[in-house]
Amino acid sequence: MRLPTALVVEPAGSTGVGRLGDWLRDAGLLLDVRTGADRPELGSYAAVVVMGGPMGAYEDEAYPWLPGVRDLLRTAVGARVPTLGICLGGQLLAGALGGRTRAGDEGPEIGPGLVAKRDSAAGDPLFGPVPFTPDVLQWHLDVVTELPAGAALLASSTRYPHQAFRVGDAAWGTQFHIETTPQTVRRWAQADADLLARDHDWDVLAALERWDLERFHADLEDVWRPFAQRFAELARAQEYARR
Repeated sequence: MRLPTALVVEPAGSTGVGRLGDWLRDAGLLLDVRTGADRPELGSYAAVVVMGGPMGAYEDEAYPWLPGVRDLLRTAVGARVPTLGICLGGQLLAGALGGRTRAGDEGPEIGPGLVAKRDSAAGDPLFGPVPFTPDVLQWHLDVVTELPAGAALLASSTRYPHQAFRVGDAAWGTQFHIETTPQTVRRWAQADADLLARDHDWDVLAALERWDLERFHADLEDVWRPFAQRFAELARAQEYARR
C-alpha cells in the first residue's frame, strides 16, 4: 500500500523543511518537495506544508509566485486537507483567507523562546497535547497583525500575539519555527548579521554565543516531534477516507 504524500513548499532554500520533514517521514508520510516558483497545485495530496523564507508575504511584485501559494492554501483549506504553514507559510495562510501581515512594530523576534497556549488550544487536535509554554525558535521581522475571520488563536508571545492559529478544522499556521537544527540557526545568524545590526541594532552573533543550541533543540524535539506525528495522523486519515 502506497504511503500518503504531503506536498511541501519551500519558498527559499535557506528555510527548508528540515527536521520537520524527518519527523513526518518517520510518521508515515512521503514528501513531495517543491518551490513556490513551481506553482504547485493541490491535486490528490493528503497534506500541505508551506515553510518559511526571507521574503515578505506581501511582496507579490518581487515574488510573483506568492499569489499561487496563497491560492494553493485557500484551496487546501476549502477541501479540508490537513495544512501547516510555518513562519512565512503561516503568514501566507492568514493572507489567503483575509488576514493581514506587516513588519512588526516591536522589531524582530529572534532566537530561542517560549510561547503561551491560549484557552482555545485545549481541544485542538494538534495543539491540545502541547505543553502550556512550549519551546520555539523565533526568526522573523514580519508578523500577522490580523487573523482571518473565524480563526482560532492558539498561542501568543509577550511581544506578538498571533503566534499560532487554526482556520477551519484542518489548517494551522505558526509564526515560529519548529524545524530547525543548531546548524540552521548558525547559518541564519551569519546571513542576517549585517541586516539586523544595521536596521535593528541587534548583535545576533553575540547572542548566538549565549544560546545553548544543542540542548535547546533537544527540548524542541521533545515537544514538536509528537506534534508532527499528530499532523501525519490527520494526513493518513485524509488519505484513507478517499479510498
